[in-house]
Amino acid sequence: MQDNLWKVGELATRTGVSVRTLHYYDEIGLLSPSQRSGSGHRLYSADDIVRLQQIKSCRQLGFSLAEIRDLLSRSDYAPQQVIQLHIARLEEQIQLQRRLCTRLEAIAKRLRAAEQVSVDEFVTAIKEIEMVERFEKYYTPQQLRELEQRRQVVGEDRMREVEGEWKQLLEQIRNEMAKGTDPASETMQRLAKRYQGLIDEFTGGNKEIEESLRRMYKAEPDIASDKGYTPDPNLAEYVGKSLAAADKA
Repeated sequence: MQDNLWKVGELATRTGVSVRTLHYYDEIGLLSPSQRSGSGHRLYSADDIVRLQQIKSCRQLGFSLAEIRDLLSRSDYAPQQVIQLHIARLEEQIQLQRRLCTRLEAIAKRLRAAEQVSVDEFVTAIKEIEMVERFEKYYTPQQLRELEQRRQVVGEDRMREVEGEWKQLLEQIRNEMAKGTDPASETMQRLAKRYQGLIDEFTGGNKEIEESLRRMYKAEPDIASDKGYTPDPNLAEYVGKSLAAADKA
């Protein structure tokens, strides 16, 4: 890499990162120009450019500025780690976008042929756009990759079946709660095991993915509602007690 030195305005022009942002990174100690000119102007070196790239990749991966500062200051930090993470995230985004593209192309083909396209098909396309945006907020690239693998293994038909079973199961559990059924009862232990089993079928038993799923449902209640699930700490606690009783049995 060339050893060019850049003034803040020059760097902003070449990279598209605003002068204001570069000044802010300097203020918080995230990226400070490592050299000065003879007249005292701060200058960015090649190493500073590498660090800026790492910062921008981390930001796109969803890290906070504080998290980025901590990451870059670690003794075991290696630039290629961030680049590989960014590549993984982009690959997952490409897969999600490709699926959406295929759906939109099918609609476009029918429109070109003057065929009727139902409102439901447009609604489904809109829903997929929303899901692409939302999933990227709550799942890491590795988790998205695992979910895609699970989808391929389980199959679309089975995924739809699970959604139907999930709604019925939650209704059964709510009914037992309303009746005051002991969470340690055989009935509730059976329902709780089925509850966990359906989650494991979706997540592959990955507890980190399960936690991401819970966070998404909590933050995006409309997604949860669409799946038949309204985040309810009482229900979660109730099922938890049943699972604990089942483990002791």
